[in-house]
Amino acid sequence: INRQTRPFSQTPRAPQDPRDPRRQIDYDYLQRQYHENRIRAAKPLWSGKSDGRIGVFERFRRAATSRGTVGTGVIAGSFLAACLFYFYNLQTVPVSGRKRFNIFPEDYVKDISAEQVRRIIHEVESQGGRFLPSWDPRARMVKRVMERLIPVSGMEDLQWEIRVIDDPSTINAFVLPGGKVFVHSGILRVTKNEDGLAAVLGHEIAHIIADHVGERMSSLIGPNILLGALFSIWLATPLALPMVHYLGGGLIDFIFTLPMGRLQESEADYIGMMLMAEACYDPSEAIGLWQRMDRMAKMYRQDEIPEILGTHPSNEHRIQKCTEWLPKALEKRSASDCQGTASFAGQFRRALDLGNLIIEF
Repeated sequence: INRQTRPFSQTPRAPQDPRDPRRQIDYDYLQRQYHENRIRAAKPLWSGKSDGRIGVFERFRRAATSRGTVGTGVIAGSFLAACLFYFYNLQTVPVSGRKRFNIFPEDYVKDISAEQVRRIIHEVESQGGRFLPSWDPRARMVKRVMERLIPVSGMEDLQWEIRVIDDPSTINAFVLPGGKVFVHSGILRVTKNEDGLAAVLGHEIAHIIADHVGERMSSLIGPNILLGALFSIWLATPLALPMVHYLGGGLIDFIFTLPMGRLQESEADYIGMMLMAEACYDPSEAIGLWQRMDRMAKMYRQDEIPEILGTHPSNEHRIQKCTEWLPKALEKRSASDCQGTASFAGQFRRALDLGNLIIEF
């Protein structure tokens, strides 16, 4: 008889006794194992490793890094744009050759000075002052000096206007952009002669040649941006208000305004000295002028503030610099046709009488 072969035994198992201790389940052991496995399998919020999933802190970290990258790019781009803007607006000052930053065109500066001219005229007349007539010897001397300085200034195309204020007590003279000249008659007590007056007027004309007004306005851009940034900080941090107030006062002047003023005044001394030498005046009178100014200040006991706190160099410093520049000024004077200029003095005076270059008031 063929018996069917069975690969596995189908012998029935013996019945299990549930009371057998070997067959009981250790539930306490299973519970402990479950908790241990759960702890081992738990994922931290951020482990510093990437497993394809991003935790809460990882998302914050990546967002902050992204913002920092964008912020750094903005700062770098702004700095590059500022540098390009600065170098694009660099100019060379005539005569001195100094490089300077200036964004304001001459026409804009002239428009501003036109209003200032009207204001000065109104103030003089409203306070009972007067301008000397064109036939007054003092006014004629000022015009004679200007008649020689204008041709060598390179600004013959300006509509020059000269006004001499009858004010013996004021020692001052200035030239506004556009060729508007104001001279207080008191300055003639210090200049003594036409050479000394040429030193004063040459200095004032030099401010216009170098466009110092536009440069001063341009130099305020940086401090104003700084103050604006500090003000923005103050809006978020009220404690920054004292810093804004302090920087908006003396510190900005000390860092920017005062050094700029001293630099421009010294540059105007140099340009003016070269200008008067080319116009065949004696440049050594610039030294004599500041020596007289220094003596007058000491005579009237006018204590001069420290140079570092002033907008102008000290008288001693100006005397020293003019002495250093004198050889070059004398060389320029020798190179000019001063003998020929003297021979044409009559022609200059006739041109002055006809008012070809200067408008009379």
